[in-house]
Amino acid sequence: MSNNSKVMIGFLVGAAIGGALGLLLAPDKGSETRRKIVETGSDLGDSIAEFGDTVKDKFSEVVEGVRGSFGKTKNSMS
Repeated sequence: MSNNSKVMIGFLVGAAIGGALGLLLAPDKGSETRRKIVETGSDLGDSIAEFGDTVKDKFSEVVEGVRGSFGKTKNSMS
């Protein structure tokens, strides 16, 4: 796992913990707090899905680059 991935995961976890603590310690009614938690969870889920898509795209680019390099090397050796 690269350093950028670790930093992004750390940021997402920190944001989730900070958001949850902020919501739980806020002086709102219980129903309002539960609504905010659901919204924050949904937003966090969307962020994680976007991060996963980005990682998948980058991995695909790397795989294609390796395949291209392998193909060029294979052709030059033939």
